[in-house]
Amino acid sequence: MIRTWGLTKRFGALTAVDRVDLDVRRGDIYGFLGANGSGKTTTVRMLLGLVLATSGTIELLGRPMPRDAREVLPSVGALVEGPAAYGHLSGRTNLRLLDASGPGVGGAAARRRRVDEALEQVGLGGVGGRPVRAYSLGMRQRLGLAAALLREPELLVLDEPTNGLDPQGIREVRELLEVLHARGTTIFLSSHLLAEVEQLCTRIGVLDRGRLVLQEQLETLQAPTGRTVVRTPDAAAVVALLDGGVEARDGDRLVIRATDTADLNARLVATGIRVHELGPERRSLEEVVHERTGAAGDRVDRP
Repeated sequence: MIRTWGLTKRFGALTAVDRVDLDVRRGDIYGFLGANGSGKTTTVRMLLGLVLATSGTIELLGRPMPRDAREVLPSVGALVEGPAAYGHLSGRTNLRLLDASGPGVGGAAARRRRVDEALEQVGLGGVGGRPVRAYSLGMRQRLGLAAALLREPELLVLDEPTNGLDPQGIREVRELLEVLHARGTTIFLSSHLLAEVEQLCTRIGVLDRGRLVLQEQLETLQAPTGRTVVRTPDAAAVVALLDGGVEARDGDRLVIRATDTADLNARLVATGIRVHELGPERRSLEEVVHERTGAAGDRVDRP
């Protein structure tokens, strides 16, 4: 759905995007992670033909970009750097104008239905008649997402779509994207929020200072490490019982050098040790990203 080879963008002496090879496959929810200023938005703008690459090649839906933009973009929904709208017009009127400017699909009734459905999908059905200048930042973000959904796109490209939303709004957007994905939409989601990407995405790309330093299935990145995590109020007893088998201890949480969780559990229970939690250790996305980027805690964030 999205392929790039050696994608590069320079602004004078600054290399904002440096030889990026993206591989976004049909059916992915692809999380494009990176700190603010890492080159994510510049990359997205190049994908959509809004900025010309200095060098490299781009394909969207199997077609070269920006050469075939006119044929490709009607099948792509996008929200980049916040939505643009006429403040004195209502959200509904803004969407109708946007829909009318695209390829004609159906008559006026069909266009009205698409606009109303898009507003309902993003939770703006009750305020679609209100002037956009009265919208909060979160409402404007929802309106931009509604614009991206107008024609049921094959590919949805979103740059920080939860910007300005409260926790409830973030959850609603996540649930909406899950529904769209279940219906067959491939989603490319640029974000700096690790927790949202970890909950939603199936495949991950990490940009660090303009370079793609990681690209992999999330389940592969979070495969079991070969160690077992145990939570128990009898941590000291476990340390004594296993005689060097405990590799790390943090209060009641122990990391144990063992892969057979059933056997370990049986040993602990047989000696009267209380086990509150036991399972294979998996690395968090935060750990994976920081290992590849060396990022400080405030570079790529959890909400």
